[in-house]
Amino acid sequence: MKFLSSLNMHQLKHIRSYSSATQNFRAILQTQLDDIKAAGTFKTERVITSAQKSQINVDGIPKKVINFCANNYLGLSANEDIKNYSKEMVDKYGHGLSSVRFICGTQNIHKELEAKISQFHQREDAILYAACFDANAGIFEVILTPEDAVFSDELNHASIIDGLRLCKAQKQRYSHRNMHDLEEKLKASDARVKLIVTDGVFSMDGNIAPLPEIVNLAKKYNAITFVDDCHATGFFGKTGRGTEEYYDMMGSVDIINSTLGKALGGAMGGYTCGPKEVIQLLRQKSRPYLFSNSLSPAIVGVGIKVLDMLLAPNDLIGNLQKNTRRFRDGMTKAGFTISGEDHPISPVMLGDAKLAQDISNELLNYGIYVIGFSFPVVPKGKARIRVQISAAHTEEEIDQAINAFVEVGRKFNVIK
Repeated sequence: MKFLSSLNMHQLKHIRSYSSATQNFRAILQTQLDDIKAAGTFKTERVITSAQKSQINVDGIPKKVINFCANNYLGLSANEDIKNYSKEMVDKYGHGLSSVRFICGTQNIHKELEAKISQFHQREDAILYAACFDANAGIFEVILTPEDAVFSDELNHASIIDGLRLCKAQKQRYSHRNMHDLEEKLKASDARVKLIVTDGVFSMDGNIAPLPEIVNLAKKYNAITFVDDCHATGFFGKTGRGTEEYYDMMGSVDIINSTLGKALGGAMGGYTCGPKEVIQLLRQKSRPYLFSNSLSPAIVGVGIKVLDMLLAPNDLIGNLQKNTRRFRDGMTKAGFTISGEDHPISPVMLGDAKLAQDISNELLNYGIYVIGFSFPVVPKGKARIRVQISAAHTEEEIDQAINAFVEVGRKFNVIK
């Protein structure tokens, strides 16, 4: 309303003057919105009025609440050292580049970060994108042709699905983590290049791709491998190098896509790393790279700073692992069903969409900020509250969350 009140009457009249075609179109859209609301799956954005920390202020809630639904795995989104370094980068390099990379949008820090990413993942080269969604959207149509075939896990992230839609390769979808199904499809293919594509950790379930089996099948059927490691990079594995390191098989995957927007500072930015020929070709032909502005110096600087922290001894990953075990063990003991494996993504499975939404709303009254997920984000009948643990959470905050879930769970007859 503040925006509308600042307009003069002529402007307001112009905004409200719609053609019959526009009015009909709006009615069609409103019907869809009404259906979503009737199904109990309408998504309402809660407004945070503070920095992204373990405790946050939410508009309309009088007290701070504990945040359990951010991808802030290492608790670095509002880290003081990182914030100060980001300010230094802005002072030195400016706020933005106002350009794409190949015109006049590449600074020395962009090259430094790409080199740092290559070092961290132990790969030949890396290329930065505005987000990992762009990295996934920009790779498949560049490296695959109609002579090639791609084999994708059915629960891969939406950005992978959208990226695959853009390419002309033969597309095969295998059942989630089903290696027999994958092998049958690989065996039947005579494609020039066979590319197996999987999330490293599946973001809605917290379960992990069977990477050793995937790599073995790739060797057996002369395929190459691609892993989206957004929910693993920086915190999963002994030193945070992701799914490969979790399985103690560094260097076994051909191409890794990941993000700076979760554990590595929490802002924006994605990347591809792998063989130098892949990266060079992406710089020449990848549309999201060629036609999107460069990442801002503040974000690039934070990426460098966080990777430097991870390349040195630190307690962040150990703290996150302890917090994850504490929450998963406590919730399981209380009688809840927690999906996934030993990962900070700890989905509390509830089944019913409305129940997940009602419980998440009630938990807010107990000072716990979580979100219910339902169709189409997850399959029908598999609604859940996805709890995400951070290294920044204290033991007291973890226990407060468990106790709140127990009280609310009993209120809604989820547990006894």
